[in-house]
Amino acid sequence: MKQECVDFKVMLVEDDEGFRRSLAGLLISRFPSILLDEAANGTEALEKVESFLPHLIFMDIKLPGENGLEITKRVKALQPKIHVIILTSYDFPEYREAARACGAYCFLSKGSSTAEEIQDLVERLCAQCTA
Repeated sequence: MKQECVDFKVMLVEDDEGFRRSLAGLLISRFPSILLDEAANGTEALEKVESFLPHLIFMDIKLPGENGLEITKRVKALQPKIHVIILTSYDFPEYREAARACGAYCFLSKGSSTAEEIQDLVERLCAQCTA
């Protein structure tokens, strides 16, 4: 039986509005009860983290201003229990290693990650965080 994910909070930190909307639609279609917030840059994300307190953040690397890896490091320093998933087009080994070093839960490539993989990952994290 699929997890309902009631009151599970997800934040999307992505400057590409089209991709952000697509990811939001994918998540809402599978998890209609999640609470979703969005940020287009790192500054906005950091402001919202403290008030929204997401369980999970999908973080792009290339953002206006600070990059997603630096924002991830700052989020983890403020709220260590938040899971951060780096979701980027830049699938390089050095970025994967940097994501781990910054405290990211995992690293996904926009080009090769499937909707099912993303949904399964959210479901697993939802079960952990809301149990």
